Amino acid sequence: MITSSDNERLKLVRKLHERRWRDKLGLFFVEGEDAVDAAIADPVDLLRAGEDVEQKLLAEVATAGHPPRVIGVYRRADLPAWEEREATLALWRLSDPGNVGTLIRTADAFGAAVVLSDGCADPTSPKALRASAGSIWRVPLGSWEQTGGRRVALEAHRGTPLAEVGLSGRITFLLGAEREGLPTGLERDVDATIPISGAESLNVAATGAVALYELARRQTQTESSPPRQGERSNQP
Repeated sequence: MITSSDNERLKLVRKLHERRWRDKLGLFFVEGEDAVDAAIADPVDLLRAGEDVEQKLLAEVATAGHPPRVIGVYRRADLPAWEEREATLALWRLSDPGNVGTLIRTADAFGAAVVLSDGCADPTSPKALRASAGSIWRVPLGSWEQTGGRRVALEAHRGTPLAEVGLSGRITFLLGAEREGLPTGLERDVDATIPISGAESLNVAATGAVALYELARRQTQTESSPPRQGERSNQP
């Protein structure tokens, strides 16, 4: 039982609060039983309150609002390897870890991948991991250079309404930070917007969810459409 805050296992968790140590060591930690249960890899270390460490000491190294009963340390290398998918969310300089984590969760819901540019929040930061709710273990994460397919830039106040934009084939939705947006010189195939009324703009995470839903809706519609006159159905 760990009874001192100077214990090396606790010191490691404290280090992993900082991105530079996560980058250097290739490790990150998750907090809480649900987060540990969601992991598909074996932990490097597992700290359980009342079994491995005193509850108050575990609470001291945690970042969650409520002290967790368990903290697990994992290797970044055990996260899903990059793979291309039919849909991708490309995040341009999103510095809010909550938005990054929420978009990873959204991508998971629609079977999409995520790529991140330089300047994005670390998806393995504690806040991003809480927002992703375990989806970090199911979504392939790549770098901006791995962006492919038709690039649809989602803009707040200009572009073709998304409902009128062609979304066939492999699609990558480009999402920028809420204040700066996407730079005009960033390569894209089309600018699209989601028409709204009332609010000035949608949160970037909401924008990503609407875009992926629209893509999924069209795919389902296409699959369920009856054959046109003169076409043969593949159904028995």
